[in-house]
Amino acid sequence: MNRYKGIDYSFQPQCYWQDSTVLQALLRDVKGVQRRKMIIEYFENDALDQLGDTFLEAKLSDEQRRQVGLIHPSLMGGEYLPDCEVDETEIARIELQSTLADVTCIRAKRHGDEYHYSVVDEYSDTYSLFIEESIEPLTLEELVDFIDYSEQVGGWSGGLSLSYNNANAENLSREELRYFTRISSEIYPQLEEHYDHVFDEWVAEEQEKEQAA
Repeated sequence: MNRYKGIDYSFQPQCYWQDSTVLQALLRDVKGVQRRKMIIEYFENDALDQLGDTFLEAKLSDEQRRQVGLIHPSLMGGEYLPDCEVDETEIARIELQSTLADVTCIRAKRHGDEYHYSVVDEYSDTYSLFIEESIEPLTLEELVDFIDYSEQVGGWSGGLSLSYNNANAENLSREELRYFTRISSEIYPQLEEHYDHVFDEWVAEEQEKEQAA
């Protein structure tokens, strides 16, 4: 794992269910990509009271999803993720700039004195996990390792971080795919910054090969 300046890889949350900000509490387990963006926008503009209660729910009803999907398929991104189980919460997510704005989530569940981890998406795919359980919450470094070395069974190489980009790199340049994958977390604020560097290096690697050819 490459380490980047200014990022605290030893950061470790005390608990996955302890919200450090009001915004984090509002976003907790909200499935939809677009609804999350709206919550952030309205919150930052001090206009949350103008956003209907439906948009703040963790999930939409079947009818609400149908109505939103009629507007545009991309508005469905994340809305068909499985519900969180009791004592389970999302700790990070991978959002794709695909036609359907696909989302893959990393979740933690309390089981006695341990945390058990899972990866879920909207297609019931199965995943091979680098870390399955831990006594304490993961450090940022451990979470990055989890993302980099966990894989969709039968999927492309590159772990959860680069496999989606690698799957499309046969038809598109890496520069065109620079923002195809977004990896973020409300619990680990510097996770997205780490992967911004990773994707920049991924693009630069192709450019260096082209220049050397």
